[in-house]
Amino acid sequence: MKAPNKNHTTRGVIAILVVFSLCLGIMMSDFTGFGFHAKAGSKGQFLGRGEKLSKELREMARGNKKNNRVKVIVQPEGDWNQDLDGELVNKASKLEGKLRHFKARVVEMKAQDVEKLSERDDVSFVSLDAETKSLGHVTLTSGVDAAAAMKGGGAKYDGTGIGIVVMDSGVDPNHIAFKDSAGASRILFNKDFTGENRTDDPNGHGTHVAATAAGNGQVATSAYAGVAPNAKIINLRVLNSQGRGSTSALLTALDWIMANRTNATYNMKVVNLSLGTTAVNSYVNDPVCMAVRGLVNAGIIVVAAAGNEGKAADGSKVYGRIHSPGNDPSVITVGATNTFQTNARNDDGVATFSSRGPTRSFWTDASGQRHYDNLIKPDLVAPGNKIIAAQSSPNALVTANPLLATTISLLANQKHMTMSGTSMATPVVAGAAALLKQAVPSLTPNLVKMALMYTAQPLTGFNNFEQGAGQLNMEGAMRLAKLFRTDLSASTALGTPLLCTGCAAPATNTNIASFQFNWGQGLVLDRAFATGSNLMLKYQKVYGLGVLLADGTIEAGGVLLADGVLLSDGVLLSDSIITSNGTALGSGSIFASTGVLLADGVLLADGVLLSDGGEIGADGVLLSDSTLFGDD
Repeated sequence: MKAPNKNHTTRGVIAILVVFSLCLGIMMSDFTGFGFHAKAGSKGQFLGRGEKLSKELREMARGNKKNNRVKVIVQPEGDWNQDLDGELVNKASKLEGKLRHFKARVVEMKAQDVEKLSERDDVSFVSLDAETKSLGHVTLTSGVDAAAAMKGGGAKYDGTGIGIVVMDSGVDPNHIAFKDSAGASRILFNKDFTGENRTDDPNGHGTHVAATAAGNGQVATSAYAGVAPNAKIINLRVLNSQGRGSTSALLTALDWIMANRTNATYNMKVVNLSLGTTAVNSYVNDPVCMAVRGLVNAGIIVVAAAGNEGKAADGSKVYGRIHSPGNDPSVITVGATNTFQTNARNDDGVATFSSRGPTRSFWTDASGQRHYDNLIKPDLVAPGNKIIAAQSSPNALVTANPLLATTISLLANQKHMTMSGTSMATPVVAGAAALLKQAVPSLTPNLVKMALMYTAQPLTGFNNFEQGAGQLNMEGAMRLAKLFRTDLSASTALGTPLLCTGCAAPATNTNIASFQFNWGQGLVLDRAFATGSNLMLKYQKVYGLGVLLADGTIEAGGVLLADGVLLSDGVLLSDSIITSNGTALGSGSIFASTGVLLADGVLLADGVLLSDGGEIGADGVLLSDSTLFGDD
């Protein structure tokens, strides 16, 4: 979201065109994985290359199943013709279906006839109509499926009764993803704050975000369901048709939430902010940070995107580019991971575009000296690369770049699209927070944040500034949260048991898709990373309302210490920022300072200069996010 009262139209258009071009190049190369080859014909169509019969079909045609009938996808070379129809008739084939916008047809025929069909000059490629499986499905790989099943009795946690506020470019009210089981809309309230007097989503960003958090999965047999598929949706439109907004509009919308937070019908427990402004002012002064902190103090969980400026134009890593309000310690700030479209998590890594900490917002003293916040952010990371979710109609993003669209469904109210960015990772965590609140309504925002961070999986080779506590692990978070006492209050004594009476401590590991990993068992505070089993076993005062996790530390002589009033004995603060393979990135005393020691020109251990200004290009994979996270 750009800062208000500035005219960046020309630069914005140029930036968007550059990103569109990069997206086009990347997605065209990705398209080859679906049996198409990036060789343009006279009319821009894709033509086949190499073998014209898929390996599995060739094996079937020559094996002991050659007399079996199979369903195949036949792609013609050029337009479909009558001779090809005649060939299929001669082979006693059966036409199963035509595609409205593609020339390919679905045909049933004997396996032994497929090979000869592929030899025709007017056939480009023949492949098996194979079972479609969700690869890297966000609800499986993030542990949501396992967490949802913990309700027991055949029921699932699905966000029922919990309101998720989506503050974005609007939500398509006609998309089937937002219906309940009876066909009624789960979008309970719509309000426009852009001045365009509409609450649908002509841009396309907000619908995708809302569906990632709470899409019902009615298309493709739940293959692309959201994390909390039955949650209520409150649609506050703060970004216009071009995906841009203003701080004033965002503040007005946040103010509306505060005014209506006790509305039982909406039951707003989670706010999703897949947007942001360049973080210049310290979080103690930033008006958006102050507003979201007010919501958190009132018991509402705020989840914000870290930003998408994790690398420079030459591909090198860039630190210090967390956006507002993700720079505020009260919110759950989310970075993005790349799952490489697999369900197992052993190959996951932080996406190159995901913004890294520390936060570089600052305040200036009377002498003109800048004092940087230097908080460790993000708090955790979640899947955010090539996420498939609902596509609004109309959709400016898809109009500008048709390759964002998928062919999952061609019906206007069932279309899906693919997007990448921390904007996509954020609703994954927002939906996860909704499930935790459904399961344990007494959880404070800080306890939700604690459960998500403590159980996260540290990703090998990435430091705390890149991944925070690690990658979202909802299986562990749900298992831990269900053990918390439900009688916690402001009067609960520091260091008393956090787990319910008679409840044993949970195993601190999780298995997802046959890959077992250990929990990180740590929390991002402010400029320190806290560890120790007492974070899970004993009540810490920083878990309550009206305080920050960051309040658990104090500074003494340039070194961070645990606050004995808010953090109990047995909680250890790290003295360095390290990668998960043990490599130190920088001395902890640097980050404990007010920012003077981490001033302009200081290099981190890996030789990457912290950037305090100038423009750093967004990742070419990202589309709409480049319009949201302006950098001036």
